[in-house]
Amino acid sequence: MSAITISGRFAWVREPDVLVAFAALLGVIAGLGLAAADQHTAANVVWAVVTGALLIPLTWSVIRTLLRRDLGVDAIALVAMAGALALQEFLAGAVVALMLAGGNALEAAAGRRARHDLEALVARVPKWAMRRTPGGDLERVPAGEVVPGDVLLVRAGEIVPVDGRIVDVPALLDESALTGEPLPVERMPGDAVRSGVANAAEAFELVATRPASESAYAAIVRLVEEAESQRAPFERMADRYAMLLLPVTLVAAGLAWALSGDPVRALAVLVVATPCPLILAAPIALVSGVSRAARKGVVLKGGVVVEQLARTTAVLLDKTGTLTVGQPEIQRIATTGDAREADVLRLAASLEQHSAHVVAGALVQAAHRDDLSLALPSGVRQVHGQGIEGTIDGHVVSVGSAEWLRSCGIDPHSLLDHRGRADEEGRGVVLVGIDHQPAGLIVMADPIRPDARAMVQRLHEAGVTEVAMATGDRRDVAEAVAADLGIDVVHAECSPEDKVAVVTAMREGEGRHRVAMVGDGINDAPALAIADVGVAMSAPGATIASETADAVVMVDRVDGVADAIATSRRASAIARQSVIAGMLMSFVAMGFAAFGYLPPVAGALLQEGIDVIVILNALRALRA
Repeated sequence: MSAITISGRFAWVREPDVLVAFAALLGVIAGLGLAAADQHTAANVVWAVVTGALLIPLTWSVIRTLLRRDLGVDAIALVAMAGALALQEFLAGAVVALMLAGGNALEAAAGRRARHDLEALVARVPKWAMRRTPGGDLERVPAGEVVPGDVLLVRAGEIVPVDGRIVDVPALLDESALTGEPLPVERMPGDAVRSGVANAAEAFELVATRPASESAYAAIVRLVEEAESQRAPFERMADRYAMLLLPVTLVAAGLAWALSGDPVRALAVLVVATPCPLILAAPIALVSGVSRAARKGVVLKGGVVVEQLARTTAVLLDKTGTLTVGQPEIQRIATTGDAREADVLRLAASLEQHSAHVVAGALVQAAHRDDLSLALPSGVRQVHGQGIEGTIDGHVVSVGSAEWLRSCGIDPHSLLDHRGRADEEGRGVVLVGIDHQPAGLIVMADPIRPDARAMVQRLHEAGVTEVAMATGDRRDVAEAVAADLGIDVVHAECSPEDKVAVVTAMREGEGRHRVAMVGDGINDAPALAIADVGVAMSAPGATIASETADAVVMVDRVDGVADAIATSRRASAIARQSVIAGMLMSFVAMGFAAFGYLPPVAGALLQEGIDVIVILNALRALRA
């Protein structure tokens, strides 16, 4: 049953499942009031209405389950309620109906997902493009009308609408939406550019090589939609145990009737066997697991996710923004001549105060962290994607690429050896010149999260048999990170399609794993959707991943993944324990009912006592 979207503190009160349970409770109470006033006929009518009102949709639900050649937990409740009406045990039927309605409300609360049908992903799809006309003018056209060969202008901050090649000037592109890499990438004229990346600098022209419907970003949207539709149905814990409880109950009820000749005994057996521990205990324990995880900063989108995480045997991790911080930091500074590292950083950071580049922000933050006094530059000139130059404290400072330093009259040769080593390590570099002389090179890196190693170790200790990493980064860089963290398997240079293939292989290969995929970017969204459980790191810009995922780590710590799995396993174990204990008590009560020691109403009340016991046990999942 779908949820009604309501804002406000008490929005949950108007959820359909809650309303039905509340109405059933009012009906039972109203009937008790009428019975206390000696209005027994009216009380029976009220209880019969309550029972019948829930019996109709329950019957249809069970029929649909049987048509799927399955048998759910609700079948016993259906037989008990129908039998109560047939034998005029109206109060017993109403109590069973109330327990069923309460269980449905709890289960709906546990299973309701916080997805919005990929609205955020679709909203980001470029809808318009600026196209050059044969006369050289610009016209705004729908992106769907762009055809291969059209020349488009991509302005600063815009998303590239179609796949194409750069025509005129170098472009600085934010490709994090597709690759997950945080550093903007410089692309030269003639280089291929994929749709969905953002222009992080000045406008450039590109010639379309594919229509929008066949471009990279449209392919990601299709992948997510297909992955959502391919997700395998999940078997509830309650249904698994019902396969044992149902035949035992029917045999016991049939024997009680046959041996005593009293159909009321059979009804009493059915009433005490109504799987309230299944209907109530499992959802409560799972909802408690959701609440416990939320206290640790992890949002699990329903009780189904708790069960799935508890059964996870393999975890696939994205690298950038998941195992790493996702923001560039200074790795080291190399200098030439008499230049000092602190001076190189202070002058470069002072100049970069005029830039909105992500690397500029990292330099300024590093200078502040080292308590360096920054000065305001003058005479600043900047070419986006190349570099920046200005005067600081009487020194002419140039910061940018090797080509930029050459354009400023500086020979960067003495810095190139350092850049080559940084390239081999997969690092980004920023060259600095002072007074028209090469002064230093700043190596940038995306550092590994401090808690990543402990998280991988905790996953192994929790029984996860395979911890793997999938990244768009180079293999040598990925393998170095994996070796440092103790990761078992590395999948490098992966596109979004490759990540989907990795998840599929893990699920369907020799290991037949139940896979939890952890990522933070749009490029991870298809893999998150097709995994048994998708876990999103809620980093800035990770909205699409969060919408697609089943769980969202809201804190800036990757060990929240291990917390989520540990919490889910404990909650699921408590749910199973509560169900088994409740079933055993129900079996004992069934024996008393079969021999005539428990009439239906007394059996229903005893079942309520059993409910209290298993619910109190299920609530242990709230504790650490």
